[in-house]
Amino acid sequence: MSTTSSVLPDNATVEQVFKTLDTETTALFEQLDLSFLTDYPVFAPDPRGRTRVHEPPELLKGVIHCFYSDIYGPRPMARELHNEDVWRQCGFESPPSRRTLSRFIADFELVAEDVFIELVHELAEQVPLGKLFRIDGTDIPVDHRDEDAEWNYDHTEDDYYYGYGCCVVTAANNIPVAAAFTPAKKVDQETAMRVTRDALAVETPRWMIGDSEFDMLEWHDHLLAQAVVPIAPYNPRNTNDPLDIGYRVEERIKEHSDTVHLWQKQLEETYSYRSQVETAIGVCKDLGLGTPRVRGRVKVKAHVFLALCLRLAVALANHHRGNDVASPTITL
Repeated sequence: MSTTSSVLPDNATVEQVFKTLDTETTALFEQLDLSFLTDYPVFAPDPRGRTRVHEPPELLKGVIHCFYSDIYGPRPMARELHNEDVWRQCGFESPPSRRTLSRFIADFELVAEDVFIELVHELAEQVPLGKLFRIDGTDIPVDHRDEDAEWNYDHTEDDYYYGYGCCVVTAANNIPVAAAFTPAKKVDQETAMRVTRDALAVETPRWMIGDSEFDMLEWHDHLLAQAVVPIAPYNPRNTNDPLDIGYRVEERIKEHSDTVHLWQKQLEETYSYRSQVETAIGVCKDLGLGTPRVRGRVKVKAHVFLALCLRLAVALANHHRGNDVASPTITL
């Protein structure tokens, strides 16, 4: 592993982020504080008083490093972490065994989503997230031997896939700020509301964009109540009397406010930034989100959130090394 002062590449594209695989491991962990892991009961000290050889923060660093290097599974991870340059950069005093890594990953599965949320808030204190959030669902294909997964229809590809889904909210610089592991790519209203609330608990944007799948009244009204402008194309669905609007927010604002006015051209210009959520998801997939090598809902969910945690580590390192990309400025 290189020990030069190389810099993580720009966040702007999937290709650039993918090139970070040759970067030193220490860059990922310079600004990452994982000490909170010891507060989780699952990582509590052994009741019999035995001292851990390896602590949870170092073990998570080791696993994140392996994800960063496209290495999955306790056995190949153990081989990678027997490289002295690597295990020292991850903070170990000696290399962890395969059994230790397996036990840690099994424990991490119980708190994977909580760890991601904690890291999002940690990053938000240091990195500007911009005023434009985007929400979308993506597919998580898995091996057909996974008995917990199902066949799902992907309407964007007009095809079926076997696996799960993930609903993600992304901010500036392709940073995920909220996520939910789901049975399928299609996002239902309950999931959309939960992920949206999680995102707003991190920071309140000015705008939130989703495709027509998010033409949900409750989603729109909740965002408007938080002074956030929701932009999702109007979907007439099964109505016999469709409204003459392009975006649902036009109707919601007309019903609830006499002073706020939005022009359709303005909404269209802002909605044109929606595609950046696809880039953000693509970046996460290149960092492991799209390649689960495990089976079973619990294990796949942990894999998904480990990949998202890696994305946060890369974003944090990029920010502190001056590699952020300016987000588009949008005014009302």
